[in-house]
Amino acid sequence: MSDLGMPTNAEAGPRPFLSSVMQIEPQWIDYNGHLNMAYYNVMFDRAIDQLWAALGIGPAYMKERQGSTFTAECHVRYLREIHLGDPVQISVWLIAADEKRLHTFEELRHATDGWLSATSENMSVHIDMTKRKVAPFPDDIQAHIQQMVREHAQLQHPYGLGRSISMPVK
Repeated sequence: MSDLGMPTNAEAGPRPFLSSVMQIEPQWIDYNGHLNMAYYNVMFDRAIDQLWAALGIGPAYMKERQGSTFTAECHVRYLREIHLGDPVQISVWLIAADEKRLHTFEELRHATDGWLSATSENMSVHIDMTKRKVAPFPDDIQAHIQQMVREHAQLQHPYGLGRSISMPVK
């Protein structure tokens, strides 16, 4: 495990940040009998919260230093249905970062079978909560973020990164 919680092993090398295994909650199942689209975002957000805690920008950061992040943009792709009882786990790549922004990509997979259910690409901004305005990360936090960016830069980019929404060309 790297200093920032990124799983590593000598044979496989660096890997994306891996969330804990999550369970689908019964109230999240919609009238179509599958996970409602809103709850994919809940699970993606829970995985991001785990990553932010590893980077030092979780709830303690908000309480002690009055800083947080807000999502500025999000693009979710729904690729395969998830149902009640399916355990899921989310891999997170920290694609890029600057002094105020974090670009992440997430894959939600079935935790035991490994198939891909959904992806989410996001741009988050750092917020000074005393002013509720976008602000630079403190230097110590920026150092943690840049360390993870360097680690994740060694990884192959995930399929779907940078994809935009458009109608097929005929």
